[in-house]
Amino acid sequence: MRELFGTDGIRGEANVEPMTGETIMKLGRAAAHIFKNRTGRHRIVIGKDTRVSGYMLESALTSGICSMGVDVLLLGPIPTPSIPFLVRSLRADAGVMISASHNSYEDNGIKFFSKEGLKLPDELEHQIEGFLTSGEIDTIRPTGGEIGKAYRIDDADGRYIEFVKNSLPKGLDFQGIKIVVDCAHGAAYKVTPTVLKELGAKVIVLNNTPDGTNINDDCGALFPQELQKKVIEHHADIGIAHDGDADRAVFVDEKGNVVDGDAVMVSFAISLQKEKALKRDTLVTTVMSNMGVELTLQPKRIHVVRTPVGDRYVLEKMIKGEYNFGGEQSGHIIFLDYSTTGDGLITTLQLLSLMKRYNTTASEIAACMTLLPQVLINVRVKKKQALSQLPEFQKAVEMCEKKLKKRGRILVRYSGTEPLLRIMIEGEHQAVISTMAEQLAEVVQKKIGVL
Repeated sequence: MRELFGTDGIRGEANVEPMTGETIMKLGRAAAHIFKNRTGRHRIVIGKDTRVSGYMLESALTSGICSMGVDVLLLGPIPTPSIPFLVRSLRADAGVMISASHNSYEDNGIKFFSKEGLKLPDELEHQIEGFLTSGEIDTIRPTGGEIGKAYRIDDADGRYIEFVKNSLPKGLDFQGIKIVVDCAHGAAYKVTPTVLKELGAKVIVLNNTPDGTNINDDCGALFPQELQKKVIEHHADIGIAHDGDADRAVFVDEKGNVVDGDAVMVSFAISLQKEKALKRDTLVTTVMSNMGVELTLQPKRIHVVRTPVGDRYVLEKMIKGEYNFGGEQSGHIIFLDYSTTGDGLITTLQLLSLMKRYNTTASEIAACMTLLPQVLINVRVKKKQALSQLPEFQKAVEMCEKKLKKRGRILVRYSGTEPLLRIMIEGEHQAVISTMAEQLAEVVQKKIGVL
């Protein structure tokens, strides 16, 4: 059973185990050993977001990797989705992103990517944990000229910018479109405004002055309220909000309304099918997506395949099933024809391309599907106790399911990155499912909740 890795790498409070310099140095040694699987000199790229703790963890990780005879290519602050591209472009053995995504600045995390630009499967993460804790590699210590070196890649931003622009049709620009962009004081604070301006859009930029502690601070993908106001104030055509590492994008339409992530995916799926570019006429998404996705796509003969929560599970299913489009309700969307991970900037460019080519608005895109009423409650827990060991909760869930009469669903799962139990209910009536969710949350709170 894995102890360090969650659904999206390792994450926790910076300078508290396991996110300490000492442990991350050992993690770098273990990862370097795992990725040394070819002849010649070995290289691992490292990127980070804008958290103050990134300096400490970057240095520790670099030290551990170099101590195993592997060179490090330092990219500096850059979006997570740039890592898979730059790993391939620089012919590196692996990539690492130092980021806690949408979490506040006190947290940080580590995400690994293979030389193919893919997030690691559970088995490989388990191997890294094994080497980290077993002491098996303690005696592997290159000396002299075999010790690794660290190099800084000064043009990483420029390489990534050209990469994402190549996802657009040749000659397409965004002249005439006014955009408000919320960079969340995060990793995309330079690249997203630069790309949009280069493509001719008029851009109003919010939250692009990171200071190490303001990342995701009441801004970005999880806090779109300021963005909504600015879209109305500036009479913009669309608003775009990234999270801290910019692997997702959340949109606000010209009326100031947040566009549901499921509606964005449905619009893409329909347009790709029209262009005969949706492989196997299939959208891959997670169990968290609204049932309205199926209700909208089934009449169009577009299949929906569901996976556990986590964009890496979406990607694994896409590769296995030979699909090319998938994503999560939260805004992680994967265009496998362009990238091997969720990319907030590519998603942004594709949505703007859709608006431009079909002469449509963000609100019209949002109206492409009818959402089944949904409620999501997060309960902070003291420990992630197996739900099967909470009979009162199981009984409460069964009673709610009977009331739904198969015209809705209940999904309960622990967060893979935070001490939270997520309770999601869908049904025909918002008031009814809201009451159900509150009742279930109350049961959990009494048993394992944090007061």
